[in-house]
Amino acid sequence: MTNKDSLLMRNIPNFITALRILLSIILLNIKPFSVLFIFMYIISGFSDIADGYVARKHSLASKFGSRLDSLADVIFIFVMIYILLTNVNISKALIYWIILIAIIRIISCIISFIKFNKLAFLHTYLNKFTGIVLFIIPVFIIKFDINILGCIACIIASISAIEELIINIRSEDLDLDINGIWRIPLFYTDTNYSKSNKL
Repeated sequence: MTNKDSLLMRNIPNFITALRILLSIILLNIKPFSVLFIFMYIISGFSDIADGYVARKHSLASKFGSRLDSLADVIFIFVMIYILLTNVNISKALIYWIILIAIIRIISCIISFIKFNKLAFLHTYLNKFTGIVLFIIPVFIIKFDINILGCIACIIASISAIEELIINIRSEDLDLDINGIWRIPLFYTDTNYSKSNKL
């Protein structure tokens, strides 16, 4: 295997992640909730599973890949929020709720940038669960009331956003792959935080 082939192999997870970014942009130019839209949407969702699986399976995980994955998630989520807000009759209360969640996320990013010089989008279990819920909504939007679905999603998204904010405030070191807030000790010693994340 040549160096070029080896480089391509090592970046397969990143190519899959980049595909999700491309598909997110394509979704903006397809008729919302059409058969083609749902098809492309599902492929985009599966790419989110595939990139992580391939990276772990073949030991190809990297910091760049983790950040690219976070960026792809953010782009995908904001694209879908835009599509929903411009194509579905959502109550004003739900819109304000979504804006509040976005503000919490922005504050969390600002804090992580100040503390760690990086924009941190954490891969917590709650953030992943929020992503799954947001992924399901457009598939069921034709059969169920968007405001009921939106309330369920906003409850989960609010909890995950607050958790991420607390983690960024409390953490002494940046760990993008932290599972959840229980990994942050109530009181720090010189070594207990780093040990807790290795458990």
